Amino acid sequence: MAARLLPWYADNGRHHLPWRHTVDAYALWLAEIMLQQTRVETALDYYPRFLEKFPGWESLASANLDDVLALWSGLGYYARARNAHRTAKLVAADWNGLFPDTLEEAMLLPGVGRSTAAAVLDSAYGQSQAILDANARRVLLRVHGLQGNPRAPAQEKTLWRLAEQETPDPAHEYNQAIQDLGSLVCLSKRPRCTNCPLMGVCRGSPAVTGEASPQVSGGSGKRPRPKRFGLFLLALDGSGKVFLERRPEQGVWGGLWCLPLVYEETSLPGPEDLAEGAALAASRFGAVLRAGEILSFRQHVFSHFILEFATLPAFLPAMQQVPDALSHGQLWAPGDALGLGLPSPIRRILEELC
Repeated sequence: MAARLLPWYADNGRHHLPWRHTVDAYALWLAEIMLQQTRVETALDYYPRFLEKFPGWESLASANLDDVLALWSGLGYYARARNAHRTAKLVAADWNGLFPDTLEEAMLLPGVGRSTAAAVLDSAYGQSQAILDANARRVLLRVHGLQGNPRAPAQEKTLWRLAEQETPDPAHEYNQAIQDLGSLVCLSKRPRCTNCPLMGVCRGSPAVTGEASPQVSGGSGKRPRPKRFGLFLLALDGSGKVFLERRPEQGVWGGLWCLPLVYEETSLPGPEDLAEGAALAASRFGAVLRAGEILSFRQHVFSHFILEFATLPAFLPAMQQVPDALSHGQLWAPGDALGLGLPSPIRRILEELC
């Protein structure tokens, strides 16, 4: 595979990507973390801004988590940002500001799996480690004619063995090549087999099978995303400040600042749900719901479900006795709140208040 892929990569690879022009372990690690479950085009918008704000391990380690999450806001999968912050602290404190140079030690870092660790070690330290990201996995499945669930343990073991078998020394250029082939040519649903340098040897290509190349997903097949419905409390005080509370670290939007969620179910809220939301807002937050007023439903797409949500506008009167629920959050001027780590749909709501 390497003999065919490397010449193709020299002519067709994505050499413009900024992380392809560095051997700095921090910059390479940051790119790998951002690219986990994220399209290259999306990461390209965030990568230079993040590097400018946090150019190395020490700057990221010493940063306030809110500042990290704010810069990550909109990129999704926020556990990556929290893990990146923890990793920077560990590297700065325990590895003297240097990314570990062994696969075993690198995999001890939060959010760093085998493929991520290998990619950094190959590019920063010139090692020869096999990778198995989604693109490399798909190429290997087709080239070697593997069938069945690619995420099954036995199949995973086979794929890692094949990845090691195919990876040359040095591995850096080859790993870039197999990722680019999977991203540009060996597509999941409509592979461009006639443009593939592996067409003559790929067991899944029309040249070998006489049939169209099979579709390959990351697992046993995608199911339709279920829907959830939510109501957020948009509570403003007399000065126009909005109440936000921090989400728990575990779960959706972990660690971000958010409007209080007063309804979350798998069914569209009816009049009785609105009444319950109003009662909850009154009892928990001392908020006065604006009678009969609800902002229109919007949609936010997650990887595993679709959230349809609306906001319940409310007023927070001045109170001598502050409800306990308010003590777990904070009032923010909408413009100041935009500097926090916010979920994308909440950010859009606050932008409309400015």
